[in-house]
Amino acid sequence: MASLSAELMALLLCLGGWVLVSSTLPTDYWKVSSLDGTVITTATFWSNLWKTCVTDSTGVSNCKDFPSMLALDGYIQACRGLMIAAVCLGFFGSVFALVGMKCTKVGGSDQTKAKIACLAGLIFILCGLSALTGCSLYANRITSEFFDPTFVAQKYELGAALFIGWAGASLCIIGGSIFCFSIAENNKTPRMGYAYNRADSVVSTRTKVWNTSPDFRTSKAPPKHFDKNAYV
Repeated sequence: MASLSAELMALLLCLGGWVLVSSTLPTDYWKVSSLDGTVITTATFWSNLWKTCVTDSTGVSNCKDFPSMLALDGYIQACRGLMIAAVCLGFFGSVFALVGMKCTKVGGSDQTKAKIACLAGLIFILCGLSALTGCSLYANRITSEFFDPTFVAQKYELGAALFIGWAGASLCIIGGSIFCFSIAENNKTPRMGYAYNRADSVVSTRTKVWNTSPDFRTSKAPPKHFDKNAYV
């Protein structure tokens, strides 16, 4: 019962983390910057993995998609690949987790289901590590440009998508670890040993019956010897 509860909790954590990681791809604010006027904010610059935009004080946004994938900076291409890989890994991890859980009726024997669940945990850990690496790489570029005194272009700050990605990656890693540890605990649990008594054969059973019968005990008595004058 405890292992089943641990598997359910791990599945909820992994699915929640996967949803958060997936939601970062269409999120607008990966990095954000603003130009302040005397009273109100005059313009807000923000960017994500796909486009860069500016929003004025009236709420009108003008966006520009990145023109070519080959002309992109290397860190953006790496972040795209890592985040897409994390989403794909999370999908396959969810499928394997549903097959390997004890509460489902697919997957074969208990040992096979345990191996599948352990594989699902490892896939979710890889999913979390991919998302964590992608978000950290993007954040490292933002912070290095922000604190660089020689960088004269527009400086940005960390956007909301990075914090969502970090949270989702952490949930995937924690849930995948719980999956692996719960399977390891099940394998360490000692199994009950049952003594096997070999079935007696028909001959041995009959022998026991005849040995315990009173007729057999009397027949085993030593024969009496009579002289030739016994009946005289």
